Amino acid sequence: MRKFLVVLDDSRECLNAMRFAAMRASHTGGGVEVLAVIPPDEFNHWIGVGDIMREEARERIEAHFEVFAKWMRDKQNIDPELVIREGEPITEILAQIKDDPEIGVLVLGAGTDKKGPGPLVTQMTRTSGSLPVPITIVPGDMSKERLEAIT
Repeated sequence: MRKFLVVLDDSRECLNAMRFAAMRASHTGGGVEVLAVIPPDEFNHWIGVGDIMREEARERIEAHFEVFAKWMRDKQNIDPELVIREGEPITEILAQIKDDPEIGVLVLGAGTDKKGPGPLVTQMTRTSGSLPVPITIVPGDMSKERLEAIT
């Protein structure tokens, strides 16, 4: 089964990327894999404190994921998978694509502020010529109705 890989983070544009991935998967018989990356700099503390912080980060990610997963199950009949990795986001995204041959498309949400589309979109598009899968970039301010129309 072809999977749409979408990155879960705290950005506003993440919502549209999740919606797009779920709707496309639903319409094409695919699946959704949600990747959350915990940056290593969050744990530069004593070992015990770092372990507690890592566990708290995982709990936050799982709670955040469950909001999207419920919507995907209820509205799109898609049961997404959650993958949590630790490291630098770009490195971990590329590693996940390499590790899971069913991933067919990387879906990213583009930010709408004056700073640009966001660090993930900027960095991933720079290397897009050598990626093993295509990237779909979803505008962060696209309406739900427009997303439904194009998926």
